[in-house]
Order: sequence, then structure tokens, then C-alpha cells
Amino acid sequence: MPFAVALLVFVIVSMAVFAVLILIDRRDARARVLRERLSAAQKPAETPQEFALLRDDLMSRIPALDTLLRRSERVSMLQKMLLQGEVHVRPGNFLMLCVICSALLGVILFFAANNLFFGWAGALLGFFLPYAYASHMRARRFQRFEEKFPDAMDTLARAVRAGHAFTTALELIANEISEPIAGEFRQLYEEQKFGLPVREALLNLTDRVPLVDVKFFVTAVMLQRETGGNLAEILDNLSYVIRERFKILRQVRVHTAQGRLTMVLLMGLPPTLVVLMLLVNRSFILPLFTDPLGHALIVAGISLQTLGYFVIRRIIQIQV
Repeated sequence: MPFAVALLVFVIVSMAVFAVLILIDRRDARARVLRERLSAAQKPAETPQEFALLRDDLMSRIPALDTLLRRSERVSMLQKMLLQGEVHVRPGNFLMLCVICSALLGVILFFAANNLFFGWAGALLGFFLPYAYASHMRARRFQRFEEKFPDAMDTLARAVRAGHAFTTALELIANEISEPIAGEFRQLYEEQKFGLPVREALLNLTDRVPLVDVKFFVTAVMLQRETGGNLAEILDNLSYVIRERFKILRQVRVHTAQGRLTMVLLMGLPPTLVVLMLLVNRSFILPLFTDPLGHALIVAGISLQTLGYFVIRRIIQIQV
């Protein structure tokens, strides 16, 4: 119990310190923004569209924390994942959110089970919950991108066939296709518009959206620009290939439906039975949480569940 009180005091003091630092930094940030606006007003007038490419790359509003986080390659990868998933949170704030979730879930499970092991397990789980959410948002955005990508290829092919330049056709996609296609192609158009070579702008697109279909598109466009050929026909063929791949992928999902259902049942059945036993016959299942042998069995069960999840997922995940 003294350990729990000390942990709770540590969490409260840490959150208070972070809150004070954030308030101080916001005041400094307002002054910094005002200075930047005054310095920008004294410069010669610039094209307003130039600001479309400016991006806020701060890891944190706290300067010392921002400098520290920039030295880590993993934090840079985290920032890229947040941008790809359109999770509008700075990496520094995201890591603080992970720490807060870890502390809260750890304290809740510790007091609920009155066991230090469950406290540490909850803290570990809570730390990775925000990361799982960001990863899910990234995967969902990429899925929506893949679904709309063939329509973008058709629009681009029609624009090129109508006599538009390739760069002008990119602007048409940005204006006519919905998100997330529009945002990525708008950035592609603006990058080459403001002086970046088309090849580098296309490579930046593959870095922001690392999908196989996008890599096919970029490779086809770069080869056509270097060797020549009918770009409209190439894009039509690419659109056809992508749609056919989606048809095969849907057939694969039908044939692997039983495996996915098995995975869901195997992952959901044990915790469901534990909850039911706690409600129906608490004295029967309680030794699993109070006896040291029960703790070992819980660790073994979770480990085997995790192993089975990855094995079944590997079986039903067929690349097309």
C-alpha cells in the first residue's frame, strides 16, 4: 500500500509539473509567434501559396524536450506514423499521453486486483494503447487511399489524354478526388510547382504513402518520363491491375474467413470465460489471481494466446 501511495503521488506531481511547463511554454510560444509575424511583415511580400508547403515539425513545444526528441530516430519514425495516420498530435505530447495512460491503467489494475504484477501489466498495456490507436488510424487511412487510388489513375489518364500536362493533371486530381487522395496529390503538385524536381516529388509521395500501388505508379511515371511512351495507356493498365488485385484480395478474404473467425474466438473466449466465472462463481476463479501458481498460469496463458494470434495471422495473411 505505501508503494501505491508513493506511485500515485509521483503521477500527480509529474502531471502538475508538465501542466505548469506547458502553460509557461504556451506563453513563450505566443510571444515567439508574435515576433515571427512582425519579422514577416517587415520582409518583402511573398506569394501566399508558398505557405502551403510549410509544415510544423516541432516534436514538442518545450524547447529542451524538442531538442532531446530530435536525437532519437524512433521518435522521428513515430512522427511520420502520426502524420500518415492524420493524428494531429505532436510526438512529445503523444509520448506524455502514453505515460499518463500507462500510469492510470497501472494504478487502476493494481487497486482492482490488489497485486503488483497486474499493476505493471496494466502500465505496460496502457503505454502501448495510444500507439495501437495511431497505428489503426494509419492503416485505415491507407486502406481508404488504396480504394480510391484507381479512380485517381483514371482521372489522371483522362486528363493526359485530353491534352493536359502531367503536372496540371495532378492539380485536377487534388481538386476532384476526395481525401486522402486529394491531400497527397496536392502536396505532390505543390512540391514540383515550387521547384522540386518531379522525380524527387514522386519519391516523397512513396515515402509518405508506402503502398505497393503507389510505388507501381511512381515507377511507371518515372520510366515514361525517361524513355517515353503513352502515359494515358500506362495509367489505364495500372488502374486495371489495381482493380484486379482488389478482386483477388476479396476472394482471398472469403476463403480465409474461417481462419479469421477462429482467431477471434480463440482470442476472445478466455477473457470472456474469466469474466463470467467472476460473476457466477467468484470463489472458483479467484485463486487464479491470488495464488502464485495462478499468476504463472496467467502469464503462460497470455504468452500462448499471443503466440497463437501471430501464428494464425501469419497463416491467413496472404499477399496479393
